[in-house]
Amino acid sequence: MDTKIGSVDSANSAMCTDVCSLPTNGAVSLVQNSALPFNSAEATLGRHLARRLVQVGVSDVFSVPGDFNLTLLDHLIAEPGLNLIGCCNELNAGYAADGYARARGVGACVVTFTVGGLSVLNAIAGAYSENLPVICIVGGPNSNDYGTNRILHHTIGLPDFTQEHRCFQTVTCYQAVVNNLEDAHELIDTAISTALKESKPVYISVSCNLPAIPHPTFSREPVPFMLSPKVSNKMGLEAAVEAAAEFLNKAVKPVMVGGPKLRVAKACGAFVELADACGYALAVMPSAKGLVPEHHPHFIGTYWGAVSTAFCAEIVESADAYLFAGPIFNDYSSVGYSLLLKKEKAIIVQPDRVTIANGPAFGCVLMKDFFVALAKRLKRNMTAFENYHRIYVPEGHPLKSEPKEPLRVNVLFQHIQKMLSSETAVIAETGDSWFNCQKLKLPPACGYEFQMQYGSIGWSVGATLGYAQAVPEKRVIACIGDGSFQVSFRLLFIGGRIIIWCKFVFGVTLDNLSASD
Repeated sequence: MDTKIGSVDSANSAMCTDVCSLPTNGAVSLVQNSALPFNSAEATLGRHLARRLVQVGVSDVFSVPGDFNLTLLDHLIAEPGLNLIGCCNELNAGYAADGYARARGVGACVVTFTVGGLSVLNAIAGAYSENLPVICIVGGPNSNDYGTNRILHHTIGLPDFTQEHRCFQTVTCYQAVVNNLEDAHELIDTAISTALKESKPVYISVSCNLPAIPHPTFSREPVPFMLSPKVSNKMGLEAAVEAAAEFLNKAVKPVMVGGPKLRVAKACGAFVELADACGYALAVMPSAKGLVPEHHPHFIGTYWGAVSTAFCAEIVESADAYLFAGPIFNDYSSVGYSLLLKKEKAIIVQPDRVTIANGPAFGCVLMKDFFVALAKRLKRNMTAFENYHRIYVPEGHPLKSEPKEPLRVNVLFQHIQKMLSSETAVIAETGDSWFNCQKLKLPPACGYEFQMQYGSIGWSVGATLGYAQAVPEKRVIACIGDGSFQVSFRLLFIGGRIIIWCKFVFGVTLDNLSASD
């Protein structure tokens, strides 16, 4: 069965019609048609691309103007459903699109040819590592320059227009080079739909002379996408559930651990429902913080090997069965591959594959479907959580600081903790903020984002802008700092909605901790 995106009622194209509600857990919700009625003067590539972005839920595009994309930007600005946000450089525009995609389910940025494309490349690579559908649009060379052996500015001085394209091939799931109008419609639509289906970034290069030229292929409002939803193999699903239920029901003290791929699998809710049904102790990997509600009655903290939340590792590693949902076992998350886990005790559930211990494995099984079906087959077993409750010792409170005493990290994060609510979100920078923010206890509906797989220093600055733009109802707290200095911080307020905790080498006293700073 196909899934309809947008509205097929072209007769009402003059109206801005909401089709779906705001997506949750990073799901893509494709919300509305263009607010403008169609006329022949708008039968252009630029307006088609603008309307497509609005259709898929993008209302803010992060950009850096350049001479190769100026005409395209004019057409994006002309779309009432789009808000163009200028950024100080292309890397930050890409980071902002990353943060936006985390909150909205899809993001977009527009840069100029090569000098802009290679600058934004690092941000797109980070979005790829986090399975985020970011649409990276580049204003490309004039279509008349292709095949002429000309040397263009903003390049490295060679008559080769493919350098940027070749670079993006390794960090995007689809690349569209639009240098003629005949296939522009198909290339653009394929790129955007592929980003949504694969939940990965895509690259679209549009020749700078094409956005304003009318063409018959754009003579009607864009027909809504029809994306076929992924479905599980029914027999494979039944077999996987049967094997997993047998494996877990005979365990004495099984546990569940959530991983970062819960987001791309859109299985966060199903994972929690499974935990509700089975009663297992519930933990998360560090890169999955924020994807599982920490107020859940069976939540025991972050499993991170030797640096886990207190008493969490003891419960997970002593379990005789553990279910990992969407894990990534890299050198960071495994603390240098030092986790005391045994493969024969583990069920590894990836977005479309289930592996039971050393085998068997079941492909074409969607994580969400698997959890929903498994919840009906598991016996309730709270042994692991009861063991945790028995050994758990509540955390102490930081010692009270003396007047003029340099601000300690534990005191600082006590203040940050008090700021958190359902109306806030935390963006944690690479480095010290990773580790200190792991200790925060997130209230219900409090957002939390960081980039653990790629770990790009500076990511949080642009991502904070993008995230805040995507969820204007949230107060966004960015914890920023690298790992190279002694730990001390300063509090800055920006515009009332964004709070940035910046790390400096100098000591900061509690007297600095005020709204007037």
